[in-house]
Amino acid sequence: MKDFVVIVSPDGAARLEAEEILLAGIKARSAVPEICGDAIADAPARGAFRVFEPQALYPDGEGGFAVKHAGYRGRSAIQRADVFDVMAAKAARHNKPSPLSPGQVAIGRHYRDLVERHACAGLKCSSIEALRSGGGGRGGDFMDAVLRDREEIDRLRRRIGSGSAMVVRRIRPSRRGCRTSIFDRRLVDMVCLEDRPLSDVLKAHGWSVYGATSQAIAQALGLALERMGGGCGLGTWGP
Repeated sequence: MKDFVVIVSPDGAARLEAEEILLAGIKARSAVPEICGDAIADAPARGAFRVFEPQALYPDGEGGFAVKHAGYRGRSAIQRADVFDVMAAKAARHNKPSPLSPGQVAIGRHYRDLVERHACAGLKCSSIEALRSGGGGRGGDFMDAVLRDREEIDRLRRRIGSGSAMVVRRIRPSRRGCRTSIFDRRLVDMVCLEDRPLSDVLKAHGWSVYGATSQAIAQALGLALERMGGGCGLGTWGP
């Protein structure tokens, strides 16, 4: 037998109705589309996600390969939406193009994956020591990969530079308030590594969020990502 609490205050019915509407909205946002099948459970804590069609190369019977749908039982799949997906979706809702090019988004995600992989490498230190003591080469191979990641991260960060995306000009302190300069490296890290939208970056540095500042910070991020890619997508030439 379960115990239930019944609200009998004058505004109780209204409060229950508001909570019902709120819960219905949460369930609707977390519902998995039918094209993905019923094997993926609805999960409100999952957050925003995007639907995509998995693809793979299959023999086409003529000695070549063809790209075909590779989803489980022909279904689509879902992937958690990152800050770049959110930016593109917001722009689409306002009938505007995405503020970042596909190449800029690719290098941003590449940088994020590199940093996350390198940060998790320390979890394998104990096994590395065991492999080294055993005389095998696998431990050394792993360390070589870790060092390569570290070198690439450093190279990408050098390309970002030490400039400022948004600079506090010579304004009297009384009018400047708490506004601080936004450095390019901090801008890239907040977006790519912390998954924070550009509005959060502006607010965290005391800048108001309106058309001019939003446009300026988006342009600064695009330029920083372009430099990280060597000016040609995911190119790796240059220091």
